[in-house]
Amino acid sequence: MSRFSIKKARFSNFGIQFSKITVVLSFVLVGFGCKGTEPAPITPPVVTEPTGAKQYDTPFTNVPETADILMYEVNLSAFSATGNLKGVQSRLDSVKNLGVNVLWLMPIYPIGDLKGIGSPYAVKNYTQVNSAFGNLEDLRLLVKEAHKRNMAVILDWVANHTSWDNPWIQNSSWYAKDASGAIISPPGMGWNDVAELNFTSTAMRKEMIKAMNYWVLEANIDGFRCDHAEGVPTDFWKEAIDALRAIPNRKLIMFAETGKKELLTAGFDMIFGWDFYTKLKDVMNNNKPASELLAFNATNYNNIAEGKHILRWITNHDDGAWDDSPINIFKGQQGALAAFTLTSYMGGVPLIYNGQEVGFTGKLPFFSNNTTKIDWTINPTIWAAYKKSMAFRNGSNAVKKGTVEAFNAKDVVIFKKKLGSEEVLVLVNVRNSKVLQDLPSGLTNTSWKNAMTNESVNLNTAITLEPYSYMILKK
Repeated sequence: MSRFSIKKARFSNFGIQFSKITVVLSFVLVGFGCKGTEPAPITPPVVTEPTGAKQYDTPFTNVPETADILMYEVNLSAFSATGNLKGVQSRLDSVKNLGVNVLWLMPIYPIGDLKGIGSPYAVKNYTQVNSAFGNLEDLRLLVKEAHKRNMAVILDWVANHTSWDNPWIQNSSWYAKDASGAIISPPGMGWNDVAELNFTSTAMRKEMIKAMNYWVLEANIDGFRCDHAEGVPTDFWKEAIDALRAIPNRKLIMFAETGKKELLTAGFDMIFGWDFYTKLKDVMNNNKPASELLAFNATNYNNIAEGKHILRWITNHDDGAWDDSPINIFKGQQGALAAFTLTSYMGGVPLIYNGQEVGFTGKLPFFSNNTTKIDWTINPTIWAAYKKSMAFRNGSNAVKKGTVEAFNAKDVVIFKKKLGSEEVLVLVNVRNSKVLQDLPSGLTNTSWKNAMTNESVNLNTAITLEPYSYMILKK
């Protein structure tokens, strides 16, 4: 669920029930004109349910550790001229060149019509591909080509609710009801295009897990981003994640759309960093002290187990549709780059969303009536800056896994990341004006190299930073 989700119509997932297939044995026919011969018996085909033991293709063996993830969210309708899975496949090399190793596909399922408003989160069938995006074979090929490029693929999953015309609705006990016995939408959310599921139903829970298994086995996907995860009981997530991770020879990424750390105990690898995004905007747009962001970062990671992380961003599908583009929020290209540097270097897992890397400036709808397309030729300098910054981040264990040493300053965020003998120093001017920053004693008269240019940098007692400029230094 997003902080903007009350504004948007909510989407739903759903799945179909798989009935057991009865194999009808063929009778052996006796030939009437062929003396002494009989046709060989027909061997019945081996049939397994879609969630059985058979795995389509070879499981991907290079799924990254959580700290190593650089994630890219794909809004299919806007990502390419064709707005489908083949269009995503056609741009895989460009995404890979940014250093991305995980693709998050927004919902690929059929969208409900009954009470519908075109939201892809109003899922009409959990185990089908929306024909507007292609078919199962298109998804399989996309996943295969992503794997060839060492990128994992995760699907958006909506467990809280389904569309009103999802076949599951025929099982009324699978849905939440009001006092009169009528099926309801999720209370207090304004998501009238979807019906809330009832997680006291054992049968529904079983079918939900079966549907999730389906995509791992039938399309070889590598995990799920679980929408509105806090709207689903934690014990269901533990049950589902345990079942998914019991699939042989699989490493899966499980990512919860929630800010609640408790869901990490259910087996999720990551949660959402809404509060960090809010604090980042507060510091950069409302003149709050730069040191507040570092203090918040330390608090944000309190009581999070080793190996668990928080996803951080400067835009995603909710913010891009309801808030604004990073270029507009952070007062231009340089401000957006400064903000992205903070989200990707301070800690957590960075996210790039659908055109952010070329400085797309408009709002980006994601409902089925979206006609907005990204012009990938604009702002090549921004794309180059993203590529260079992410190349260094991906190769630096200090940035991804090191401890943070924070320095107090009002207008410049200053912190050092260290792991073993590797040290990285980051300075980001969070003001839209030139700043002369006195350096703390631990940094005066020290020698570094600019991580982006490899040029030598000698720090004295102060440094001048241009508006929204940043420096990434290494030893």
